[in-house]
Amino acid sequence: MIGCTQPRRVAAMSVAKRVAEEMEVKLGGTVGYAIRFEDCTSKETIIKYMTDGVLLRESLNEPDLDRYSCIIMDEAHERALNTDILMGLFKKIIQRRRDLKLIVTSATMNAKRFSDFFGGAPDFTIPGRTFPVDVMFHRSPVEDYVDQAVQQVLAIHVSMDAGDILVFMTGQEDIEITCELLSILPIYSQMPADLQAKIFDRAAPGVRKCIVATNIAETSLTVDGIKYVVDAGYSKLKVYNPKMGMDTLQITPISQANSSQRSGRAGRTGPGKAFRLYTDKAFKEELYPQTIPEIQRTNLSNTVLMLKSLGVKDLLDFDFMDPPPQDTISTSMFDLWALGALDNLGELTELGRKMSAFPMDPSLAKLLITSEEEGCSEEMMTIVSMLSVPNVFYRPKERQDEADAQREKFWVHESDHLTYLQVYSAWKSNGYSDGWCIKHFLHAKSLRRAKEIREQLLDIVRMQKMQLRSCGMDWDMIRRCVCSGYYHQAAKYRGSGEYINLRTNVAVQLHPTSALYAGHPPDYVVYHELVLTSKVYVSTVTAVDPHWLADLGGVFYSVREKGYSAREKRTTETEFNRRMEIETKMADDKRRQEERLRTEAERATAKPRGDDGGGRKFVTQGAVKKPVVRRRGRGF
Repeated sequence: MIGCTQPRRVAAMSVAKRVAEEMEVKLGGTVGYAIRFEDCTSKETIIKYMTDGVLLRESLNEPDLDRYSCIIMDEAHERALNTDILMGLFKKIIQRRRDLKLIVTSATMNAKRFSDFFGGAPDFTIPGRTFPVDVMFHRSPVEDYVDQAVQQVLAIHVSMDAGDILVFMTGQEDIEITCELLSILPIYSQMPADLQAKIFDRAAPGVRKCIVATNIAETSLTVDGIKYVVDAGYSKLKVYNPKMGMDTLQITPISQANSSQRSGRAGRTGPGKAFRLYTDKAFKEELYPQTIPEIQRTNLSNTVLMLKSLGVKDLLDFDFMDPPPQDTISTSMFDLWALGALDNLGELTELGRKMSAFPMDPSLAKLLITSEEEGCSEEMMTIVSMLSVPNVFYRPKERQDEADAQREKFWVHESDHLTYLQVYSAWKSNGYSDGWCIKHFLHAKSLRRAKEIREQLLDIVRMQKMQLRSCGMDWDMIRRCVCSGYYHQAAKYRGSGEYINLRTNVAVQLHPTSALYAGHPPDYVVYHELVLTSKVYVSTVTAVDPHWLADLGGVFYSVREKGYSAREKRTTETEFNRRMEIETKMADDKRRQEERLRTEAERATAKPRGDDGGGRKFVTQGAVKKPVVRRRGRGF
């Protein structure tokens, strides 16, 4: 079998479909694809397109990947996390399997770097069928790239020849602002499928099509007819923030390689022009030649768990093309230890081995495993499935109030996780209807995807021989289970709408879309993720009992008793024990003194009163007085 990896799901599916059409075969037969939670292949498949994560997970069960005779790794210049891990694994696999052929392809990558990594492998340059593109830089630095992009689009439309326009923006918010100013077609991942399909429609004669897209249009998406490209020069990258202890999406300048890819979009069907909203000096001096590899800027908890499952003992000795920061590896191993996936020696525990079987974040995997003990595995499978898809709520700009009113119908004021459970249950009870989704401003595509993921998780749960249980309406059981996977992301209410992360002391706020936002703020919450905009928000939040945090996350928390902190409690106990020792010693000394005096008195009365021969005469007058011990204050 020939395997071809892609860093994105969209590319794996679209390329497989295109190849199947050109070979005039049915998709899923000779040509198929596999992405996370979806496998469109069969026994007849000989060309398999997949994401790099799927191939990495296949190596867990088949270390030498014996079913493949050739592997093609496409878009290697993106340096995705799973791609870099596969590079290190293939370096060892090729030494064991001389028959396996590995082909690494990309339009803009540094070929020598990859060739040297694989011991001087030969490199080939295949010229593409592209047309010349005139690249124009901005004369001065741009203050607002959104406004400048709109002005550039209008200038192209007014003064230049016919041809469609592609504008590169950072994300949904910037795209919607740009489209509102231009009244054109946006394209981003969470849009409904019918609206996404509009961009492929040919414009009517005399009409110019303008598309505003994220970096997904650099390589994974090709739209015919594009003659002009407007490049804002920024993209959103996932960056690990050690202070907050998790990944965040940050707007950062693109690399020179990204810039070349974007400009090349204008020369696919004819000569084109690319307008870069940054200066030539900034391009040469401020942009990195290549994008920083994902492995050097993201949290590696899932990767560490995967490598441990593959039998890698010492992660620092693994053959990375670009080694990740040692601090990041240490932090990831600590997080896995706190979740119970690793023992004190850094070895995989039985819980960790179970967690590695689920293709998802370790925290979500632990939720599923813990749900069996808590008796709510049916409900937790639904919640995890909903967390594994893009946002199910649709909020069009022109009908926001109406969409918010529909959303509030599903709110469970103690938990956003339970709100997702309510949405899925209501959709299920209405026959999985698309019409019902439209009425309630829900993404039918996301819900259908959640249903498919739930079915895949059900297969994995059965393979792991886990028992399926339902807790009915006992929602406290579900909230406790959610706490078991996210106690390391807990926050305490400080007042004035602000929470403090219990581990990092970072100030955060509830996101306005949370079901907990409108009600009385709970004292303690756990959250699924952070959202960075003008403030730091916590998203997908559940209120928890502080005793659950102490029970489930004892490595981080303890419960105060009688108003004392843990430190005050230890100090008080030490002082109390020392005082008790002193009082006990004084009581023993008093008892011994009394016994000595009593013994002397008994000896004195035993002698005859008139006996004066050879001994001294003892005279007693009444009882012997006991020593007086005075109390001073609380001690003696």
